[in-house]
Amino acid sequence: MSNLEKIHSDVKDAMRSKDRERLKTLRLITSTVKQIEVDERIEVDDDRLLTVLDKMVKQRRDAISQFEAAERQDLADIEIAEVAIIQEFMPEQLSEDELTEMITQAITETGASSMKDMGKVMGIIRPKAQGRADMGQLSGKIKSQLS
Repeated sequence: MSNLEKIHSDVKDAMRSKDRERLKTLRLITSTVKQIEVDERIEVDDDRLLTVLDKMVKQRRDAISQFEAAERQDLADIEIAEVAIIQEFMPEQLSEDELTEMITQAITETGASSMKDMGKVMGIIRPKAQGRADMGQLSGKIKSQLS
Protein backbone atom coordinates (compact mmCIF):
# COMPACT_ATOMS: atom_id res chain seq x y z
CA MET A 1 0.00 0.00 0.00
CA SER A 2 1.47 3.34 -1.03
CA ASN A 3 1.50 6.31 1.31
CA LEU A 4 -1.17 8.03 -0.76
CA GLU A 5 -3.46 5.00 -0.48
CA LYS A 6 -2.82 4.95 3.27
CA ILE A 7 -3.76 8.63 3.50
CA HIS A 8 -7.03 8.00 1.64
CA SER A 9 -7.76 5.07 3.95
CA ASP A 10 -7.03 7.22 7.01
CA VAL A 11 -9.41 9.90 5.68
CA LYS A 12 -12.19 7.32 5.69
CA ASP A 13 -11.23 6.13 9.18
CA ALA A 14 -11.19 9.71 10.50
CA MET A 15 -14.63 10.30 8.98
CA ARG A 16 -16.00 7.16 10.64
CA SER A 17 -14.52 8.06 14.02
CA LYS A 18 -15.58 11.73 13.66
CA ASP A 19 -12.04 12.94 14.39
CA ARG A 20 -12.40 16.44 12.94
CA GLU A 21 -8.85 17.69 13.52
CA ARG A 22 -7.23 14.63 11.94
CA LEU A 23 -9.71 14.69 9.06
CA LYS A 24 -8.97 18.37 8.40
CA THR A 25 -5.23 17.73 8.15
CA LEU A 26 -5.64 14.61 6.00
CA ARG A 27 -7.96 16.45 3.63
CA LEU A 28 -5.40 19.24 3.40
CA ILE A 29 -2.80 16.69 2.31
CA THR A 30 -5.12 15.13 -0.27
CA SER A 31 -6.19 18.50 -1.66
CA THR A 32 -2.56 19.60 -2.01
CA VAL A 33 -1.73 16.39 -3.85
CA LYS A 34 -4.80 16.73 -6.08
CA GLN A 35 -3.84 20.33 -6.90
CA ILE A 36 -0.38 19.20 -8.01
CA GLU A 37 -1.86 16.41 -10.11
CA VAL A 38 -4.23 18.82 -11.86
CA ASP A 39 -1.70 21.62 -12.34
CA GLU A 40 1.12 19.44 -13.61
CA ARG A 41 -0.99 16.72 -15.25
CA ILE A 42 0.91 13.98 -13.45
CA GLU A 43 0.15 11.28 -10.94
CA VAL A 44 1.92 11.93 -7.63
CA ASP A 45 4.15 9.03 -6.59
CA ASP A 46 5.61 8.33 -3.15
CA ASP A 47 8.79 10.33 -3.83
CA ARG A 48 6.83 13.42 -4.85
CA LEU A 49 4.43 12.89 -1.92
CA LEU A 50 7.41 12.91 0.40
CA THR A 51 8.52 16.25 -1.03
CA VAL A 52 5.01 17.66 -0.57
CA LEU A 53 4.79 16.43 3.03
CA ASP A 54 8.25 17.79 3.80
CA LYS A 55 7.21 21.21 2.49
CA MET A 56 4.00 21.12 4.53
CA VAL A 57 5.94 20.32 7.71
CA LYS A 58 8.39 23.16 7.02
CA GLN A 59 5.51 25.62 6.51
CA ARG A 60 3.95 24.55 9.80
CA ARG A 61 7.23 24.83 11.70
CA ASP A 62 7.65 28.36 10.36
CA ALA A 63 4.09 29.17 11.46
CA ILE A 64 4.72 27.68 14.91
CA SER A 65 7.72 29.92 15.48
CA GLN A 66 5.76 32.97 14.32
CA PHE A 67 2.75 32.14 16.51
CA GLU A 68 4.99 31.57 19.53
CA ALA A 69 6.76 34.88 18.88
CA ALA A 70 3.33 36.56 18.80
CA GLU A 71 2.39 34.73 22.03
CA ARG A 72 -0.46 32.83 20.34
CA GLN A 73 0.13 29.39 21.82
CA ASP A 74 -3.43 28.32 20.93
CA LEU A 75 -2.64 28.66 17.21
CA ALA A 76 0.83 27.14 17.65
CA ASP A 77 -0.76 24.06 19.28
CA ILE A 78 -2.98 23.54 16.22
CA GLU A 79 0.06 23.66 13.94
CA ILE A 80 1.98 21.27 16.24
CA ALA A 81 -0.88 18.78 16.03
CA GLU A 82 -0.89 19.05 12.21
CA VAL A 83 2.87 18.42 12.08
CA ALA A 84 2.41 15.25 14.15
CA ILE A 85 -0.27 13.95 11.76
CA ILE A 86 1.74 14.79 8.64
CA GLN A 87 4.87 13.13 10.02
CA GLU A 88 3.00 9.83 10.39
CA PHE A 89 3.34 9.44 6.61
CA MET A 90 7.02 10.35 6.46
CA PRO A 91 9.96 7.98 6.95
CA GLU A 92 11.82 7.80 10.24
CA GLN A 93 14.11 10.78 10.85
CA LEU A 94 17.87 10.30 10.52
CA SER A 95 19.93 10.39 13.71
CA GLU A 96 22.76 12.90 14.25
CA ASP A 97 25.35 10.16 13.68
CA GLU A 98 23.72 9.07 10.42
CA LEU A 99 23.63 12.68 9.18
CA THR A 100 27.26 13.27 10.09
CA GLU A 101 28.30 10.06 8.36
CA MET A 102 26.27 10.96 5.27
CA ILE A 103 27.84 14.44 5.12
CA THR A 104 31.37 13.09 5.55
CA GLN A 105 30.79 10.51 2.83
CA ALA A 106 29.40 13.12 0.43
CA ILE A 107 32.31 15.49 1.07
CA THR A 108 34.78 12.68 0.38
CA GLU A 109 32.87 11.57 -2.72
CA THR A 110 32.79 15.05 -4.24
CA GLY A 111 36.23 16.11 -3.06
CA ALA A 112 34.64 19.22 -1.54
CA SER A 113 37.08 21.51 0.23
CA SER A 114 35.37 24.88 0.56
CA MET A 115 31.98 26.59 0.68
CA LYS A 116 32.07 26.79 -3.13
CA ASP A 117 31.46 23.04 -3.18
CA MET A 118 28.37 23.18 -0.95
CA GLY A 119 26.01 22.67 -3.91
CA LYS A 120 27.77 19.48 -4.95
CA VAL A 121 27.49 18.06 -1.43
CA MET A 122 23.83 19.05 -1.09
CA GLY A 123 23.12 17.54 -4.50
CA ILE A 124 24.28 14.15 -3.25
CA ILE A 125 22.68 14.34 0.20
CA ARG A 126 19.29 15.88 -0.64
CA PRO A 127 17.77 12.82 -2.37
CA LYS A 128 18.91 10.54 0.46
CA ALA A 129 17.75 12.82 3.27
CA GLN A 130 14.53 14.24 1.75
CA GLY A 131 11.78 13.93 4.35
CA ARG A 132 14.16 12.32 6.81
CA ALA A 133 16.01 15.43 7.96
CA ASP A 134 15.47 19.17 8.25
CA MET A 135 17.28 20.61 5.23
CA GLY A 136 18.05 23.86 7.07
CA GLN A 137 19.85 22.04 9.85
CA LEU A 138 21.52 19.78 7.31
CA SER A 139 22.96 22.70 5.35
CA GLY A 140 24.22 24.22 8.62
CA LYS A 141 26.07 21.01 9.43
CA ILE A 142 27.57 20.91 5.94
CA LYS A 143 28.70 24.53 6.24
CA SER A 144 30.40 23.83 9.58
CA GLN A 145 32.28 20.86 8.11
CA LEU A 146 33.35 22.77 4.99
CA SER A 147 34.56 25.89 6.78
